[in-house]
Amino acid sequence: MITSSTVVNAVVDKLRQALTRGQWRSGEMLPGQRELAEQLGISRPSLREAITVLETLGLVRSMPGKGVLVLEPGTLEPLSAASGVAGASLEDVLQLRYTLEPFIVGLVAQSISSKEIGQLRLTLMDMREALEANDGHAGVNAYLAFHEELFTLTANPIFQSVVQQTSNALKQSAEMLRNSPEHLAARLEENEAVVRAIRNKDSAQASAQMRRHILQEGLRMGIELTIPDEHPGR
Repeated sequence: MITSSTVVNAVVDKLRQALTRGQWRSGEMLPGQRELAEQLGISRPSLREAITVLETLGLVRSMPGKGVLVLEPGTLEPLSAASGVAGASLEDVLQLRYTLEPFIVGLVAQSISSKEIGQLRLTLMDMREALEANDGHAGVNAYLAFHEELFTLTANPIFQSVVQQTSNALKQSAEMLRNSPEHLAARLEENEAVVRAIRNKDSAQASAQMRRHILQEGLRMGIELTIPDEHPGR
């Protein structure tokens, strides 16, 4: 089944390629939403979501009452350049997260302090408040903060370096879902399960819950991750 997230993902890739080719140059405005949506064969809501992602990547800027402005060429970096991983796609980013984050939460569960658990729970409260207020932007920020906090709770400087390199890619994947309250509710439930396992010092369960979360994130974006058949996340 083709989901709205799948459509948006495809449109983002198509528009990024067009911008990189110089189809629209910096300082120019994109065609109007009606015209551009017709050219791409998509709905205007899907186009608006794609534009939101491009804004997050720093490729365009919405100008109220004027349209969408193409930014300077120096900002037209593909996802791979922003994340520091050559040829990376959203699926590649999710595979990296699937490999790394379950291991990290397993380590965190072994050594986390009560104060650090409290901080994680406060971030989840921010997500819940955003959900109750139907504030997609605040929900995305809380979601990103939660996952970045998990990286900072490890003493391994390489993990902290990796999260810096992939932060733009993580932001992009989160922006794909920012306007879906049901998705934010599911992410909150999944991340709460991770924190419960961490609080119980259950490394195996924390890792399993994180794997479940990332697999579900993929499905919410229309991506079924390719992972080894014998992997415990199956």
